[in-house]
Amino acid sequence: MSAQQTAAEVAPLSRVERRKAELRREIIDAAFECFAANGYHATGIADIAARLGIGHGTFYRYFANKRDIVEHVINDLIERVVATLTAENAPDAPHSLEEYRAQTARIGDALADVFGEDPRVPRMLLLVAPGIDKEMGARILDFFALATTLTAAYVQHGVTEGYLPDDLDVDNTARAINGMILASVLAALHDPELDQQRLRAAIQRVMYDGISGRR
Repeated sequence: MSAQQTAAEVAPLSRVERRKAELRREIIDAAFECFAANGYHATGIADIAARLGIGHGTFYRYFANKRDIVEHVINDLIERVVATLTAENAPDAPHSLEEYRAQTARIGDALADVFGEDPRVPRMLLLVAPGIDKEMGARILDFFALATTLTAAYVQHGVTEGYLPDDLDVDNTARAINGMILASVLAALHDPELDQQRLRAAIQRVMYDGISGRR
């Protein structure tokens, strides 16, 4: 890579480019709000444009149609979930059961920030998106499969490090953990007054006392 190429890549965005990026982000956010509040099929491009006070033509300069933008909305939400599983929360970070306990508590808090602070997020991912069309339904199932793969990496690391039993069925243990998390998210959607902190503590106790092999 030449010095000229490097300089071009790190050059700051112009004011016009920044504004374009900001408006694109605003359109995605507005679409998320409309889809989560009214559902995908009941939302039109006019609703999204009106929320921002822009014309249809402006919308179509950034996105081809409603199906195009909902794809970006879902990808954005999934990225927010996956972003909780980095750095100190990465699968290979802990090296003891206590470190694993602390890590899962951090992940629980981070996921609560994503799902609990804004109920529109789980509503969009779990209730609205699967009913958009067959392709989007498959996209959400792929996301759940990815979640299982990620959780399995945490369990496998614990087995490898020796703080989890070596006879664990790693993949199905991961599915069971994710099933508890999914059930807690759905329960919170059904009952907004649910004490999510107590529910997270209950899930963590099942995880520690169950898969750690303690008696």
